Amino acid sequence: MKKLLLGNEAVARGLFEAGVRVASSYPGTPSTEITENAAKYDEIRCEWAPNEKVAAEAAAGASFAGARSFCGMKHVGLNVAADPFFTMSYIGVNGGMMLAVADDPGMHSSQNEQDSRNYAKAAKVPMLEPADSAECKEFTKIAYKISEEYDTPVVLRLTTRIAHSRSLVETEEREQLPLKEYKKQPQKNVMLPAFAKGRHVFVEQRTERLAELAETTDLNRLEMNDTSIGIIAAGDCYQYAKEALGSNASYLKLGMVYPLPVKLIKDFAARVDRLYVIEELDDFIETHCRSIGLEPIGKELFSRCGEFSQKTVRSLILGSEPDVISLDCEIPVRPPVMCCGCPHRGLFYALKKLKVYVSGDIGCYTLGASAPISMMDTCVCMGASVSALHGYNLARAGESEKKSVAVIGDSTFIHSGITGLIDIAYNATNSVVIILDNSITGMTGHQQNPTTGYNIKGDPAAAVDLEALCRAIGIENVAVCDPYDLEQTTDVIRRQLEADGPSVVISRRPCALLKYVKHNPPFKIEAEKCIGCKMCLAIGCPAISIKNGKAEIDPTQCVGCGVCKSLCKKSAICE
Repeated sequence: MKKLLLGNEAVARGLFEAGVRVASSYPGTPSTEITENAAKYDEIRCEWAPNEKVAAEAAAGASFAGARSFCGMKHVGLNVAADPFFTMSYIGVNGGMMLAVADDPGMHSSQNEQDSRNYAKAAKVPMLEPADSAECKEFTKIAYKISEEYDTPVVLRLTTRIAHSRSLVETEEREQLPLKEYKKQPQKNVMLPAFAKGRHVFVEQRTERLAELAETTDLNRLEMNDTSIGIIAAGDCYQYAKEALGSNASYLKLGMVYPLPVKLIKDFAARVDRLYVIEELDDFIETHCRSIGLEPIGKELFSRCGEFSQKTVRSLILGSEPDVISLDCEIPVRPPVMCCGCPHRGLFYALKKLKVYVSGDIGCYTLGASAPISMMDTCVCMGASVSALHGYNLARAGESEKKSVAVIGDSTFIHSGITGLIDIAYNATNSVVIILDNSITGMTGHQQNPTTGYNIKGDPAAAVDLEALCRAIGIENVAVCDPYDLEQTTDVIRRQLEADGPSVVISRRPCALLKYVKHNPPFKIEAEKCIGCKMCLAIGCPAISIKNGKAEIDPTQCVGCGVCKSLCKKSAICE
């Protein structure tokens, strides 16, 4: 049967067909849908882990037990999972183990553009890169065969365009595999220095064997057409080149991007007049080509920043623009904003009134950095808000402690904020940490997390009690506020700032987009009372605009949260 699937859906189908038993991941765009779709197959035990390190370790444990296992993450998630990832390269596998890593060229939803191919090389782990949904499924199945044959974890690298585009996939039956026998092998599985030294030798030998595989595998293939132009590319860049150049070029399509072949690339280069390497982000393939004595055209033409397109390839190589229909008008910019009724909006407005320094984190609430709220001073990575606030207050003790806060979401707090809060409690700075508890993992599309009381399938699960947890790790001063109530929220945060010792504020209100949340009727403007002061615009709600000098509320967007009503001094906003 053929189905039209997202790349991520196709990876999930590949996990099913490959006989995978255990999948543990942390949601992160653009990788999230892999595990969400894998959870639809009852044969795969799927879970959301607290973070990527835990997910990778759970997958490793399942592999030790003899099961084929999987963990998925976005590129920055591999930073979190790097510790077990590097050591699992030495240990290898029992049951096959695959990690899917989705890179985000163009930073559609990420804080950097790191290139995960560098991780594969650094850890000496094979990496495959599919170019469409059909390959997403097939490469997943091949990854498990390579994993078990070569005793190694395997990385499947996706990019946003491959993960989130659709193409036809031919589905097949699931491979029924028994658990492999577990054998006690401390020299292989216990990485004491004495044992690790021997395993390092094994890794180097394995890399040589994998390099031989790269020369002959069908994952890498030649497509010979016009030999005046030769293109080496993988993944989405291969698709861009094919669409832009067609039969006017020949192609070496790389499906195995680490280790890279040598003879295959040299032979291809010898058959074409001009050799181009097209790759987004780093010059990974180009550097390899240069190391084996070739002089391809690469990053002197193609940028190290952002995404490419068919237009980019055609214009840079052929010097011509494709024929397109253009709109003779300017399309207005529509930046991402917090949703109507978002509980984070009231919280940030309260912080703005208090004029505090805000150490920010990764989540929907990162949009608090945008105008008109503009209330985020720093944002580094998951969990960094808490630790960074501690460091900020250490450096500016006495001056800043009553004028600074950290903000972090409930899921992000579980991911990597807890240890930072332990640091604050243990090393005692007068730091105020605000946990924005919206009852879901919002930014990646409403995934459950350990605070919600439900697992990936929606079944009841143990729920972390945030208040009890904070007190258990040494934070005695814990308060709760409702961010829809601006006066209460402002008062609670002010009192915590004035108190001595570390403290936590839990800003608790469910995400407005959750299906079970019942909204109030939309508000409206009494035009005769409105003086056009624009105070209601200060919260940046998309439902509010100014028309003919008066405020106007879009009833199709307003959810009746009431935050704007408390701002209007003329009582022009009413139900």
